[in-house]
Order: sequence, then structure tokens, then C-alpha cells
Amino acid sequence: MAHVAFSLVNPNFMKKIYLLAAILLPFGLSAQNDDLLSLLEEEKTTDYATASFKANRVVNGHSIENTAKGVLDTKFSHRFNPLRQGLYDMFGLDGASIRIGADYGITDRLMIGAGRSTYEKTIDGFVKYKLLRQSSGKKNMPVTLAYVADIQVNTLKFSDPTRDNKFTDRLAFTHQLLIGRKFNSRLSLQLMPTLIHRNLTSSPMDKNDVYALGAAGRIKLTKRVALNAEYYFVPEGQLEAAYVNSLSIGFDIETGGHVFQLHFTNSPYMTYKGFVTDTQEDWFFKNNEGKMLSGIRFGFNISRVFTVVKPKLD
Repeated sequence: MAHVAFSLVNPNFMKKIYLLAAILLPFGLSAQNDDLLSLLEEEKTTDYATASFKANRVVNGHSIENTAKGVLDTKFSHRFNPLRQGLYDMFGLDGASIRIGADYGITDRLMIGAGRSTYEKTIDGFVKYKLLRQSSGKKNMPVTLAYVADIQVNTLKFSDPTRDNKFTDRLAFTHQLLIGRKFNSRLSLQLMPTLIHRNLTSSPMDKNDVYALGAAGRIKLTKRVALNAEYYFVPEGQLEAAYVNSLSIGFDIETGGHVFQLHFTNSPYMTYKGFVTDTQEDWFFKNNEGKMLSGIRFGFNISRVFTVVKPKLD
């Protein structure tokens, strides 16, 4: 019986089976690999960079961060008098320029805001939209790109009521791109090409359109503390009046629902027209008598967020 069973297995037939298996096996493995890769691609997600800055402002100007959808962010900002006033003026604390405002996240990419400043009794409003978001994974985008459109209204009484004063003379507009990248958990940098249009200038020699380039950065020091810096450069030949570039350095301190931004700056203003085109004292400068003075001022922003619309759970 053993001899009969052995004879039923044809050696030539087995060779053909082995040959067919050798031919088909690579295709089968390839198909399995394709299926596995397809599954991995389906499971691959897009990871968006978050918390590039602790707030939606660096110091005076916007950061690439937005207020989250359904969240109201109230802001109280002060810029005090120069520190050089000394003890008599409590190192500038006796006087301040103030802005009170609020920002709201319509979506995670679109936010709006408005505020009122003591400087020129200015009322300002803005729209900010993230055109691109830094991401990795399924979608790879190396930077975040946001656009800010801002309008400012000077509500001071006209200095010369006899001239043909128009409401449009009170208006100034800002268009700004924010181009930023979070390089790692500690370092974030951004550039801010900026255009400011003023319907009415203080001098016929001043340009109505003023171009500036801002640069800003953040270094995370601890889980809740970060060092921020912000600088706006205005090329010469656009402004006749005395002005200097705005430079601000400070710390962000996060405490739950609050973010405290404490900083030193040479600009007392918190609107784009103010700190970009109207800053008049440098960090260190000489007066007409050749004496070295300082235009450094202490300031702060206090941000408090409230969830107005709770996100829907899937």
C-alpha cells in the first residue's frame, strides 16, 4: 500500500506546482504589501502645529495664533510713561496709554476683534484669517500664513473746525501678512510684511501708504513662561515727521485662563498706525543738548478667555 501511495504522487506534477508557486508568490506578497501600505495611508493623519505663541498678540502686533472657535478673549493693555521719569513719576506708572478690546473666534481659522484706545481716542476693528496652517503627516505645510485686515477711526475733535473736514479723514487701514513657523517646542519665528494707509497725514510730505516689515520670535523658557520679542522696521523716505522703529521685549506668563504679557517697549501705542508710524522715542537717544536719555516704557497685556459656544462632541 505504501508503494501505491508513493506512485500516486507524480514527480513531474510536483515540479510544476513548485514552479507555479515560485512565480505567483512574489505577486501575492506584493499585493499584501500594497494592501498594508493602503491601510497605513488611510490611518495617516494630519498634525497641525499649535501654541506657536501663548497669545494671539506678540506684544503690540498680531501673532500667527488665533482665538479658538466659540471663545471670547478680552484684553486690557497699558503702556506707561518712560522709565526715565524716575521716582517722582513712579518710573512712568503715573501715566498710561490704555486699550480695552475683545477678540472672538468664529472658526478655528477666522477671528474678529475690536477695541478702543486713549491714543487719539481710536476705535479699531480687525478680521484675521489663517490661509495656511503649519502641518505634518498626511498634509505637509512648513509655515503658517495668516492675513490681517484692520481699520482704525480717530475720534478726536478736528483741530481746525474751519477746514472742510470729512469723516474719511479719520480713517486708517492696515493690511498685514503673518508668515510664521514653529521650529520646535521652544522656538517660533514670524515675519510680518505690513501696509498702512492713512487717509489724512500730518504733513503733505508724508506718504499716505507706509510700508513696514516686522519680525518677531518666541523662546519658551518653562511650561508657562516664554520670552517674546517684536520689531517693526519702516524704510526711510515715507514719513517726514520724527519717528523711530518700534522694539518690544517681554515675557508671557500663562496662569490657567489668563495670559499676562509683561514687556518693555519704546512705543506707547497699541494700534498699527500708532506703533508703526507714530513712535517717536528710541530705546536710547540723545536730546537737543546731547544728553543720553531712554525711551523705554513698561507695559502689559492681560488676556482672559471665556468659552461662549462649547464645541460639539463627535
